[in-house]
Amino acid sequence: MDELDQMPRQLIERYMAAFFVLSKRLNAQINEVIQDNATLDQYQIIDYIATHDEVTSTMLAEASSVGKSSITAITTRLVDRGVLQRIGDVNDRRVIYLSLTEHGRTVYSNTQRMIMDMISTYLIHFTKEEIDGFIKPFEKLARLVEEGS
Repeated sequence: MDELDQMPRQLIERYMAAFFVLSKRLNAQINEVIQDNATLDQYQIIDYIATHDEVTSTMLAEASSVGKSSITAITTRLVDRGVLQRIGDVNDRRVIYLSLTEHGRTVYSNTQRMIMDMISTYLIHFTKEEIDGFIKPFEKLARLVEEGS
């Protein structure tokens, strides 16, 4: 049986329509809100580093599903701006960890606050149960996509 036959085409089209509106417009709004602090790609890197220990460029490339050269370009800009710092591993000098500087932690918290404020203007129109009701399946979909299922 064809996978499309198992799921009504209308549901897939509704998902795609909502996803495209959200990804295009919401990302544009987030970019507009954070433009003075970072690009969306830079913020995603900053967020990953802020929430993980001992992050390397390779880890960032895998988590972001982009090439290591793209990660190197982004992290170099962030190092140049004083947001990130590179720290060598004490046991293996070939390994370089990335961490936030004090300025980077300030950029992260300010940017995170701006994004939270912007998104909350939409979420206030939903109950906690409604929010949980669409975030849980969205998180499940994200996990499935990450796993390649």
